[in-house]
Amino acid sequence: MTDDQLLRNQLGPLAPLIGVWEGDKGDDLAPSDDRGSENNLYRERIVFEQVGPVQNHEQNLHVLRYSTRAWRLGEENSFHEELGYWSWEEKTQEVLRCFLIPRGIALIAGGKAEMNACEFYLKAESGSSTFGICVNPFLDKEFKILSYEVTVKVHSADNFSYEQDTVLQIPGQSQPFHHRDRNNLTRVKK
Repeated sequence: MTDDQLLRNQLGPLAPLIGVWEGDKGDDLAPSDDRGSENNLYRERIVFEQVGPVQNHEQNLHVLRYSTRAWRLGEENSFHEELGYWSWEEKTQEVLRCFLIPRGIALIAGGKAEMNACEFYLKAESGSSTFGICVNPFLDKEFKILSYEVTVKVHSADNFSYEQDTVLQIPGQSQPFHHRDRNNLTRVKK
């Protein structure tokens, strides 16, 4: 069995993500300071590292640790950072994404994906005790996160993309705001 086959057996659909990825085609539709909307183009760097299996009684998760930083095009300081884990369990064919964002967000999203899936979808909802969202008091009042969803597509051995939608309820606005992010990344190191 090759190393790639062994990784695929352990990490399922997450195996192709191991490595360092960069992309400069990021597109972020976000709330502006005046609670309208703004569009930010960005570059991003994501690092995925295998941290081995995690045994939790009968549950056997295979895990990637990851970190993400994003910079608006033309700017030196990053405007977004997150740290977390992606996990896959073969028995349930469940993918989990757990992450923290320094501005006071903790989130666990989940979905199903078969071992050889090249595309998968995860979701979290406010108030859920399983795939849920926790935020600081300011965000809960001013930008309440109702739901989060992400679709990941692995296009080739060295290219993947994602699209995510974080649905916010902003005071004074009758309709939820769809904070959307997407990027296409290329592996720069395995």
